[in-house]
Amino acid sequence: MKLNRLFILCAAMLVGVLAQSCCCDSGISGENYKFEDGMIVFDEPSRAAGQESMLGFAADPIPVVRVGFIGLGQRGPGAVNRFTHIEGVEIKGLCDIEQSNVDKCQNMLKNAGMPEAGSYVGPEAYKELCERDDVDLIYIATDWIHHVPIALYAMEHGKHVAIEVPAAISVEECWQLVDTSERTRRHCMMLENCVYDFFELTCMNMAHQGVFGEILHAEGAYIHNLSDFWDSYHSNWRLDFNQKHRGDVYATHGFGPVCMALNIHRGNKLNYLVCMDTKSVNGLEKAAAKMGSTEFANGDHTSTLVKTELGQTIEIQHNVYTPRPYNRLYQLTGSKGFANKYPVTGFTFTEGMLKEGVIPEGATLNPHGFASKEIEEAAMAAYKHPIHQEIEEKAKTVGGHGGMDFVMDYRLIYCLQNGLPLDQDVYDAAEWSCIGELSATSANHNSMPVKVPDFTRGDWNKLDGVKFYTK
Repeated sequence: MKLNRLFILCAAMLVGVLAQSCCCDSGISGENYKFEDGMIVFDEPSRAAGQESMLGFAADPIPVVRVGFIGLGQRGPGAVNRFTHIEGVEIKGLCDIEQSNVDKCQNMLKNAGMPEAGSYVGPEAYKELCERDDVDLIYIATDWIHHVPIALYAMEHGKHVAIEVPAAISVEECWQLVDTSERTRRHCMMLENCVYDFFELTCMNMAHQGVFGEILHAEGAYIHNLSDFWDSYHSNWRLDFNQKHRGDVYATHGFGPVCMALNIHRGNKLNYLVCMDTKSVNGLEKAAAKMGSTEFANGDHTSTLVKTELGQTIEIQHNVYTPRPYNRLYQLTGSKGFANKYPVTGFTFTEGMLKEGVIPEGATLNPHGFASKEIEEAAMAAYKHPIHQEIEEKAKTVGGHGGMDFVMDYRLIYCLQNGLPLDQDVYDAAEWSCIGELSATSANHNSMPVKVPDFTRGDWNKLDGVKFYTK
């Protein structure tokens, strides 16, 4: 009898636990996600009739690329200046909500000996620029919330688009970019400049050539104290955004380069992530003083872990609030080697993994520490990416975060002029931008795993590795 009572009691407890579990599971849902197989899963719409994948897409060559710039406050003017140093470009239009910003960029064109561009001023003025029939590319450098509406309008009017980071601020917006690019057959590239930084691109080249063995773990970050910059954002848009949004809202600078090293959606894919964050102290303090806020959604420090299809892990960090040195991390841990950029640049190599002749005579490798500066410099030279071999000197002269911005713009125009696939496609833009909402959703549900949508809709393994095309 006692055994029967014990059995009944245990059975009742089990039923209660299962009921509670089911109740909890059914309670985890949102407008565009649900709980499924132990994780939060966002909706993944099927590809509509008339849409085709943009993987490897190449448009017809455009020998002279005609460009319109929208957003000329902070990042826009630098882009206009860089484009004056690229051959085969015509700047047709300059658009901003402030006349003074347009005038400043018109002066850049004048000083460069280029014709005056059309001026477009006002919150809806971008539409007129996008409707012009003598523009091939729209370059968008506005605040984040206007990236997607402008990009969609431009593609619908037959324009290729290049969008500052992050390209989108929600998973839904990421799908809008993907679907519109696929349907209109127009390029949609996010302007992730850090992909082209000299250390990152060289390390990507090393990784793809197997110098580090099999990559097991990677790290990236955006750690940049913005205390001196908050007041420079038009109408306080950036602090206002962060006050309302949890998660890693600015992941792409650290995330994009490591995704390239890991060949994401080119034989590998992002599977799921988990995120946790600290409370807000400095962010809330700034918002209270500047906006009268009593709450602040974005934690002072946010950490996200991502698991890939090939069994690798990626750590991403975001912190724009606390006093500490600038840091994008950029770290690759391989079975046979290691690369690290911040806060100390260095490599750890294993015997036999570098090309013959790279290690100077008499030099030795230390598997427990960084290689000597002599070996580091020799390796950086031996594995310099062909793009940098071609354009590095001019890039460093023109500038833009040390030259990487110019490399990015140069490659965009080069590929359009020669009818080649772009280095970064619309799926990169979606994968790197969606981290914002996905990480926030994980944090909001006690760091539950969240599946990363497959924006290629199953085509993630149809390309064999990252390739930067040349004619």
